[in-house]
Amino acid sequence: MDNFNSDESSSWSALTLTERRERFSSIPRTEAEELFLSLNTHDQAELISESPQLEKRSWIRLLAPDDAADLIQEMGADHKEELLALLDPQTRREVTALLAYAEDNAGGLMSSRYARLRPDMSVDEAISYLRIQSRTQVETIYYAYVLDSDQTLLGVVSFRELFSASPGKRVKDIMKSDLIKIPVDLDQEQIGQVFSQQNLMALPVIDTDGHMKGIVTFDDIATAIQEEATEDILKLGAVETLDAPYFKTSLLEMIKKRGGWLVVLFVGEMFTATAMAYFQVEIERPVVLALFIPLIISSGGNSGSQASTLIIRAMALGEVRLKDWWRVLVREILTGLSLGAFLGLLGMFRIMIWPSREEVYGAHYGMVALTVAASIIGVVLWGTITGSMLPFALRKLKFEPASASAPAVATLVDVTGLIIYFTMASLILKGVLL
Repeated sequence: MDNFNSDESSSWSALTLTERRERFSSIPRTEAEELFLSLNTHDQAELISESPQLEKRSWIRLLAPDDAADLIQEMGADHKEELLALLDPQTRREVTALLAYAEDNAGGLMSSRYARLRPDMSVDEAISYLRIQSRTQVETIYYAYVLDSDQTLLGVVSFRELFSASPGKRVKDIMKSDLIKIPVDLDQEQIGQVFSQQNLMALPVIDTDGHMKGIVTFDDIATAIQEEATEDILKLGAVETLDAPYFKTSLLEMIKKRGGWLVVLFVGEMFTATAMAYFQVEIERPVVLALFIPLIISSGGNSGSQASTLIIRAMALGEVRLKDWWRVLVREILTGLSLGAFLGLLGMFRIMIWPSREEVYGAHYGMVALTVAASIIGVVLWGTITGSMLPFALRKLKFEPASASAPAVATLVDVTGLIIYFTMASLILKGVLL
């Protein structure tokens, strides 16, 4: 029988569901277990969804409680009781407790199997007790958490600290009581920020009373961080989050995911036509103004898209908080003015040095150049302010900041950009071309 090697594993995502099931059933049990544990929850669910009950039981019992809870959530509420019945009583209790939490919070990501010690244990007793625990299915043995009789978290001690301490010392004498803890309802994005700021392999999860409920390891959050980043990237591109990989998403579903935002953006762009109709007289008299419409609105849209992308990412990394909006506004006004002035001078210079400037732009090409430069400064400044402030407004309203996608900002700035352009033209060219 063929072995499932690393090359085949890397191309697993390219296989169809039928090919995956055939391949999975053809490899030896040991390799199949290794493969199953390496797959994400979605792929695991697909593989066993149509398996007989005995097979399902063997595969779900292979998983740690937190992974089993993820699998049950992935397969949906209709299969919840059926899958829970396949677990042994102890694991079933643990999984049921985990399912009570939202899957994207600390409670839904944590493992309830962790190494624990009592504060009055001697170092020798603690090491012996950890050896016993290591034979069971604990998530990690690198850290042991010190709990009292009420399961209140008192501190943490590492294996290194235990082995380097005197055998007769008590655990409470070497434990660290000043440790980082996260609440059960902390969002996965915020958990990812804690891991990125701290050099830790695991974080203890506590309830409102300080009782320890489990641990979240970096492995647990890595997949969640990837999913969160994917969701934000799709939102930035004005696409709803896909429920499956690209090639596994049906054509109809793909159209639905992309069509909604496109309709919203299309309706928004209709206001561009309304704005142009309002300034129809200004466009008809000096036709030369129409030449610069794409340049003006694209400059505003590009600056707005840049600003929104930067702020959304900074928010996701915890670099920018809601209360920082004023600092960001001042910074972006200065940035927008600088960028607008540079681009405006570039546009003005382009018109002024064009060899056939009088034939193309008319005898008043200098005034046209000034109008274009002033408009670009205004539009880039407005685009930068809009793009940077919209994520703050959405977060204040309890919406996802990533919804301030680049296309949405560009559409908004397109309409206002035209208003700025023709207002500038009316002021500068009045009595000259208008």
